Amino acid sequence: MDTRTGFIVLFCLMGLTCAEPVKFIDCGSSSGKVAIVDINPCASQPCQLHKGQSYSVNVTFNSAVVSQTSTAVVHGIIAGVPIPFPIPIKDGCKSGIQCPIQKQQVYHYVTTLPVKTEYPAIKLVVEWELSDDDQQDLFCIRFPVHIVS
Repeated sequence: MDTRTGFIVLFCLMGLTCAEPVKFIDCGSSSGKVAIVDINPCASQPCQLHKGQSYSVNVTFNSAVVSQTSTAVVHGIIAGVPIPFPIPIKDGCKSGIQCPIQKQQVYHYVTTLPVKTEYPAIKLVVEWELSDDDQQDLFCIRFPVHIVS
């Protein structure tokens, strides 16, 4: 194989392994604006989340306020009913964000989403909120997922 063909194959393989940003809906980000949501691994959308595995979640957002703290809350919305979805670290300041949060700065909220084996195999919408000191949403996003065995 010549060098040119090798580079083409390499770039094609890199394209297959790179995650595409997840399509999301803003559900009320009052004190920030979301730019990108990445879930890794997520080869197709809605993301298939396998029971017993953990997924990396990265939300890039711009803050419109100053805040000393940030707190994450996650719900699974099933048939219109929000059900709490536990995450390992609720403190956004321990999830890639350097606090205090400054106005007009870009932040990368990075955490893991564990999918417990006892969860049912179901399609649902995940609602993820990160609140500031005043309980206003730095971001609120919704995206569909499919929990599979």
